[in-house]
Amino acid sequence: MSEKNKLAFGKSNYIIMIAGILTLILGFIVMTLDSTQYGFGFLGLTLGPIIVFIGFIIEIFAILKKPKH
Repeated sequence: MSEKNKLAFGKSNYIIMIAGILTLILGFIVMTLDSTQYGFGFLGLTLGPIIVFIGFIIEIFAILKKPKH
C-alpha cells in the first residue's frame, strides 16, 4: 500500500472514538433525566457533566493514540 492511501487512524482508534461518542451521548441523556427545576439536581449538575467530561477524555485519547500500521 502506498503512503498516499494510508488512513490517519487505525481500526482501534475508530473503535475508541465510537465509544467516546456513545459516552458523550449517555452523559447528555443523563443530564436531561434530572427532574428538578432547570436541571439543578444531582443528575444535571454532577453526574451528567462528569460522564460528558469522561467522554471528551476518551475522544482525546483516541485522537492521540498512535495507530498500528
